[in-house]
Amino acid sequence: MTSSDDLEARLLDLGESLDVPSPHPAEVARAVRARLEVPAPEAPAVTGGRGVLRRGWGALRAGGRARRRAAVAAVAILVALLLGATPAGRAAVAEILRFAGVELRIGDPGPLPSWAPQPLPGERRVTLEQAREQVAFPIAVPATLGEPAEVRVGDGGRVVSLLWPGLRLDEYDGSLLLVFRKELGPPWPLETRVGDAEAQWIPAPHGLTYLPRRGGEAEARPRAAGPTLIWQRGQVGLRLEGAGDIGRAEEIARSVR
Repeated sequence: MTSSDDLEARLLDLGESLDVPSPHPAEVARAVRARLEVPAPEAPAVTGGRGVLRRGWGALRAGGRARRRAAVAAVAILVALLLGATPAGRAAVAEILRFAGVELRIGDPGPLPSWAPQPLPGERRVTLEQAREQVAFPIAVPATLGEPAEVRVGDGGRVVSLLWPGLRLDEYDGSLLLVFRKELGPPWPLETRVGDAEAQWIPAPHGLTYLPRRGGEAEARPRAAGPTLIWQRGQVGLRLEGAGDIGRAEEIARSVR
């Protein structure tokens, strides 16, 4: 029969052998080991031979319960890791985060879609002045980038896209309905800030789908998007794509006026 010590050693060895991006198995192993090393609570001191036996038996039972709880915790952690190590498991534990008009689906995104541009419904090129006349929210421009090389308005004025070489800033009403969906795998989104506003940095290429104002999700076609910073400025959601790294993205975002 396998002893508790053997079970502990095998569980820790298995945890350290798994290749899971996050959390790292070594961190889980350390957490389990730390829990195993917590001493069992001692029973209050008593006098007399029978009391000593009762105290010893109680400590033994407490120690056994603590070790069983630790083993169960280790098994639960390793089961979660095993789920995360398979496509079916990742799909089962996928999370959905809604932030600044964007739905972030975090789990197993599957193959990356095509990088081919997917224009928004009714998208057309306009001047910055025309865009400001056609939308119901204020359009801001990053001071570090200056005037955009191209401006587009899509879906009846729901989204304005400002473009520079290699950079794209989408602005939209992010207060009520979802506007974009992102399918994300590791590395996971990183919480950060743009001034006083919360932000999400998506560090890797991912799938991006526009969700039309009047539904029709079945007709929406995803495209691949590069690293992106998402934040909200008042009631306006902003999605900056193409900055390359979080430092540059935050610098551009802080200069939005």
